[in-house]
Amino acid sequence: MATHKKPGKWRPRTKAVRGGQTRSPFQETSEALFLTSGYAYESAEESEGRFTGASPGYQYSRFGNPTVSMFEERMAALEGAPVARATASGMAAVSATFLSALRQGDHVIGAKAMFGACRHVIEEILPRFGITHTLVDGCDASEWKSAVKPETRMLFLETPANPTLAICDMKAISKIANDAGARLVVDNAFASPALQRPMEFGADIVVHSSTKYIDGQGRALGGVILCKEDFLNDHLQSFIRNTGPSISPFNAWLHLKSLETLDLRMRAHSANAQTIADFLAKSNKVRRVLYPFRDDHPQHNLARTQMDAGGGVVAFEIDGGKKEAFRFENALKLIDISNNLGDAKSLITHPATTTHNKVKPEARAAMGINDGMLRLSVGLEDTADICEDLEGALAQL
Repeated sequence: MATHKKPGKWRPRTKAVRGGQTRSPFQETSEALFLTSGYAYESAEESEGRFTGASPGYQYSRFGNPTVSMFEERMAALEGAPVARATASGMAAVSATFLSALRQGDHVIGAKAMFGACRHVIEEILPRFGITHTLVDGCDASEWKSAVKPETRMLFLETPANPTLAICDMKAISKIANDAGARLVVDNAFASPALQRPMEFGADIVVHSSTKYIDGQGRALGGVILCKEDFLNDHLQSFIRNTGPSISPFNAWLHLKSLETLDLRMRAHSANAQTIADFLAKSNKVRRVLYPFRDDHPQHNLARTQMDAGGGVVAFEIDGGKKEAFRFENALKLIDISNNLGDAKSLITHPATTTHNKVKPEARAAMGINDGMLRLSVGLEDTADICEDLEGALAQL
C-alpha cells in the first residue's frame, strides 16, 4: 500500500526534506514522478464516485496529481499554511488569486513597488472586469489605511519588493485589511519560506513564483498559492479546475526535490549577497546600494523583524543612466545578463528596460526605479570571483 508521511511537529529543515512525502507500493526513497495526464478506474461506479466526490482519488492531472500534491503539501508545511495549490507560473498564481475571488465593483489596493507584470494585471487586466485599484507607497501604513474603500476586497504587496527591495510592514497592513474585511495577499518569492513566512505576520494568502528560489537552478516554471480552507473551497479550487493554470507534474517534481536544499541555498545566497552589497557600497562609482540587512536600508529594522536573513538580491545605482548601466553590464565576464533571479548562477538585469519596461517612466520613478538602477541576483559562486567581475566592470565606467 502507499504510505504518506505527516509533518507533525517537525522543524522547518525536516519539513523541507520529508513534508508531504507519499510512497507508492514500491516504497521508493525518492519522491516519485507521476508523469500522467489521466487515471484509470476499476469500474464505472468508481469513475462516477471520483467525479461526485464520493470516492477518493485522482481524476485528471488538471485537477490534481500525486506528485503535484506532494509539492503542495510540502510548501504548505514550510509556509505554515492550511493548504496550497500549485500553478504553471508565478503570474498564474497571482492572476488566479485575483480572478477567482474578485468581482465587478470590487477594489484592490497594491503597493507601487512591485513586479511589472503584477502591475499590468492590476492596472490593465482587472479594470476590464470592472475591478478598480489604488496604488500606494507600500512602506507607509497610513497610505494603505487612507486608500481603503467600502468595496475594498484585497490588499496586495511584495516584500522585499522587486526590484527596489522595499520592505512592507505585514503586521500593520494585515490589521488594516482585517479591519476592512479584506484579504492581504503577499508575494513571498524574493524571501522564500526559508527566510520569511508571511502568515506569521497576518497574511491571508501567500503567492510564489517557484521558478525563482524554490527551483533554484533556472530550470522550470511554477507558482504556488497558499491560503486558508475557506478561500480554497469558496473561490480557488473551482477556478483552477475549470480554467487550467495547472503546473506540470515534471515541474512540480523538480520544485519538490529542490525544497530539500532550500534552507541551505537561501542562507548561502544571503551570505553572498551581504558580502557583495558591502563590496559595492565601498565603490565611489556606485551611488546607492539597497540590501535589506544593511544598516543603510530604509527599513532594515523591519526587515530583521520579518526575515531570518537578507535574501539573495542586491539593487544598486550608478551614475550616467541607461548608457552607463549598459556599459557596466556589457563589461561583466562571469555574471550573466538575465531578467530571471534565484539561480545558482549570478544574474543581473536593468529593470527599466526589462522587468519594468512596460511601466511608464513616471510610474517607475514613483516606485524608486531610475535608469541607473541594476538588480543583481547573487548566486552561489565564490564571492571573490563575483567581486572581481564587478570590480572589472566598474573600472570601465
